[in-house]
Amino acid sequence: MIAVAGGKGGSGKTTTTVGLARALSRRGAPVVAVDADWDLPNLTELAAETRASGTGSATDRGTADPDPITGPDAATTRPNEASTRPNEASTVVEALRNDEPIPLDRSRPTVLGAPKFPRSVDARTILDSLDGVLPDETPVLLDCPAGASPDAAAPLRVADRCLLVTPLRRPALRDAAKTAAIARRLNCPPVGVVAVRTDSVPEPVADLFGCLVVERIPSASPEPLSAPAVTAAYDGLARRLVEEYGAGRWRIA
Repeated sequence: MIAVAGGKGGSGKTTTTVGLARALSRRGAPVVAVDADWDLPNLTELAAETRASGTGSATDRGTADPDPITGPDAATTRPNEASTRPNEASTVVEALRNDEPIPLDRSRPTVLGAPKFPRSVDARTILDSLDGVLPDETPVLLDCPAGASPDAAAPLRVADRCLLVTPLRRPALRDAAKTAAIARRLNCPPVGVVAVRTDSVPEPVADLFGCLVVERIPSASPEPLSAPAVTAAYDGLARRLVEEYGAGRWRIA
């Protein structure tokens, strides 16, 4: 598991999780992306919003059961949520509740959202349970919360490595460096740094984090995930992440 982490909200963690998941899928990997930010979840929303534009088209699937969802998570399910085309509305709790293995697709990511009632389950237990239901060769990306609360620490405790995401602003760099220190204490060392919304990265950034800057993601608006330069950058990130960590671990075409 790779925890996609950063110091502040709005640092680009969720966009990086989606962009990297799609890039790994383009390499033929059966990727699972999980929203581990249960207080401010937006992974499934971003995946759905960008699915129909540019590189997001027809690349993401969820694991919604075709039958009506039951149990506590069903209380706020939208009327057609469980019966539509495979979508990004399935939660990690729903996926683990099913008796069957989580369906995977080597051409598009499986996206699992946060529970609808996060305080009714333990984040660390749920995230750790993914190891038992997914093949070892599956790349799993955890979109982490911001900050240093116990909730933010949960995905860092279960992940093998973390990928630090930060813009090159002093407060963001400072907070991301704190996150890196926490991750190391939790035995989840950084595999690298992703600098977002920039065209260049000063050399001292790698020294600050004590690890490689594995990619820079250029600015693009209003929909960065549909910009060719951003897509190319995430493809480069996927290639380097495979080289630095995934080779011999992940099933890559």
